[in-house]
Amino acid sequence: MSAVHRLLDLIYPRKCVLCREILHKEETDLCKRCRLETPRYYCFGRKLPRIADFTAVWYYEDQVRESLIRYKFGNVRSYASAYGRFAAMRIMEDLGPADIITWVPVSARRKWQRGYDQVELIAKVVGLELGIPCEPLLKKVRHNRPQSSLEKAEQRRANVLGVYQPLQIERIRGRRILLIDDILTTGATASECARVLLTAGAKEIIFAAVAAGRNQNE
Repeated sequence: MSAVHRLLDLIYPRKCVLCREILHKEETDLCKRCRLETPRYYCFGRKLPRIADFTAVWYYEDQVRESLIRYKFGNVRSYASAYGRFAAMRIMEDLGPADIITWVPVSARRKWQRGYDQVELIAKVVGLELGIPCEPLLKKVRHNRPQSSLEKAEQRRANVLGVYQPLQIERIRGRRILLIDDILTTGATASECARVLLTAGAKEIIFAAVAAGRNQNE
């Protein structure tokens, strides 16, 4: 480690992305306790419409939920590297190879307000980790209500209908596409994005998120 990096660690010590405890020298991204005790996500037979297979890193609860809120609304962009690395590991374990990676985009207004597309940052890290090209294949053409503001599944499905359009049709046709998002709840957004990509000629859609809500059947 260079003198500059040692000085930066003294001034801005590295912290666990989940609990924010200061990391020990040998720790990366997560502290030992969070690495051992944070439950891994398991789908338990859950299916998502139009999506061949999917995975997530953690359950969307407790410290994971708080971490993602800091990332999305607190401008903690550095978390994208950790999220992307963990997502890439689960993708390799659970989903197998893809031809190309894309992500669920935010609207132009949301990106301007936030200053960044939080899922794009994660997807690009996943692409680097897996050695798969990561490209924008979807555009959000309508600034709809946040899905988190809607309680019922049918409301969420209606809220995302017609919100996305395909980009780069020639890059979609015949491809097995890995779609990335930060949070999976009902699956309405992921399924609508998959519908758009399949209609544009994609061969198959697989999906991965950083965190997912618990299946009601668990």
